[in-house]
Amino acid sequence: MKTALLSRRNARRLSAVCSALGALVVTSAALAPGAAAVDVQSKEWYLDAMHAQEIWKISSGKGVKVAVIDSGVNPETSSLKGQVLVDDVPKSVAYHVTHDYAGHGTSMAEVIAGTGAGGGIKGLAPGAKIIPIRIDLEGLNGADGLTGEEERNAPSDAAAIRAAADSDAKIINMSFGGPYPDDETKAAIKYAASKGKLVFAAIGNSGDKGNGQEYPANYPYTIGVSAIDKSGTVAKFSTHGDYVDFAAPGLHIPSWCDSKFNEYCDSQGTSPASAIASASAALVWSAHPDWTGNQVLRTLIDTAGRSWPKDKPSTYLGYGGLRPRLVLTNKDINPGPADVDPLAAENGTSATPTESAKTPSTKPTKDAGSSTGPASAAAKDSSSGGSTQTWVIIGAAAAVLVIGGAGFAVLRARRNA
Repeated sequence: MKTALLSRRNARRLSAVCSALGALVVTSAALAPGAAAVDVQSKEWYLDAMHAQEIWKISSGKGVKVAVIDSGVNPETSSLKGQVLVDDVPKSVAYHVTHDYAGHGTSMAEVIAGTGAGGGIKGLAPGAKIIPIRIDLEGLNGADGLTGEEERNAPSDAAAIRAAADSDAKIINMSFGGPYPDDETKAAIKYAASKGKLVFAAIGNSGDKGNGQEYPANYPYTIGVSAIDKSGTVAKFSTHGDYVDFAAPGLHIPSWCDSKFNEYCDSQGTSPASAIASASAALVWSAHPDWTGNQVLRTLIDTAGRSWPKDKPSTYLGYGGLRPRLVLTNKDINPGPADVDPLAAENGTSATPTESAKTPSTKPTKDAGSSTGPASAAAKDSSSGGSTQTWVIIGAAAAVLVIGGAGFAVLRARRNA
């Protein structure tokens, strides 16, 4: 898979943030869309790391719709049959949404809400539903993007986001990005936030290649997600900066190799990390349907795995590794005020609740794990002197914050002052 894509409707160069860096084929046999490989789910290491079986006893994401703005979503894969709500797609952006020209959007949809039927990918939120919206992207899985009539009928990124905002989706997933800002897209994301939506975006894959700022992840009201591996180490390719909000699994994630839907590949990038973040929010919102997006986001921040102060987000891992299980299993968790943006400082919004909503936010939940472990990939924050190392603690027991309770631990890494 290539790492560059072009959104020609916005006349700006983008970079596909689900690059398969040296992708390996997971399956060995050619398969029809309804007959995915039986061993694919054994490759989904992140489900065990995040304690998915325990999570699903409480929430599957049922009742929550996620808009996937991508290369389209194929509703006929075994894992997505019955999961894709084509009739819910706003008419303004409904053109050929089920014709996935790269396989990328279908992969993201499966990572979010795949049922696992036929041995296909089991999503983290298999009870959630997908609203597909297709935009023109170039370079995904080697695809050249759209041409001719399809290109002319493809909505711009801004139009796609506004349509998603006007739909019944509570969550919008954007597993794409690039170096060029666009005022219309920025305004569309603000509009989506005003409608109460949570907007997740891949942070980018240029961390080891110049680390340029990526959009839409860098816009206000967008929740940027970086990629970590099964040891909890942030990927070298994962773009870093003061707009990283969370980290989620993003390496060695099964995804469709291309638009033929014959086999899965072993891919890596911040695209699946964003999809897993969207699924995490869907799980929480399903269990607490009366919460606002602010409250869902706040509890995910409070329970994220980190060993640094919450008010000093990491430039590599943001508020830490996502752990929706800790939100779901804490019956006494306090979501805080419904109308206060927990990311007010970076979004430039008010952090003061109305008189009717002044309730204290819950404190971060701690979990058992190991306080020591082998050092992984490291970098240095020149302004604070803080280490950005991550530490491995899978299955260990002692005292640090870990994803899922026995997954990933991270050592202090501070955002530049």
